[in-house]
Amino acid sequence: MSALVAYKVLTAEQMAQLEAEGTFAGAPVDLADGYIHLSTADQLDETVDKHFAGQSDLHLAAVDLEPLGDAVKWEPSRGGALFPHIYAALPLSAVVAYGALERGDDGKVRLPVTG
Repeated sequence: MSALVAYKVLTAEQMAQLEAEGTFAGAPVDLADGYIHLSTADQLDETVDKHFAGQSDLHLAAVDLEPLGDAVKWEPSRGGALFPHIYAALPLSAVVAYGALERGDDGKVRLPVTG
């Protein structure tokens, strides 16, 4: 597995679109900001709690950033932390694992198992 994996939280509808079309242009917030928001594993719990609170039927896609090359920019966000942003559509070919967003007994988001 690549060391450059980040995560995208998707609604069930967005996940279905990615699977059916093989690409995802972005959620409304992504389209408004001009890039697709991703989080590292360490940032994921806070992202879900802050931006997806109360939502159900969410999915989590593990994205290999390496094949996306220069489309990936690491930019400061919350408190100056660097977040990965994709300045292109997300191709299904860069998704190395995905599944329903679940939390473990400790309350932390479980990462999808990657090969």
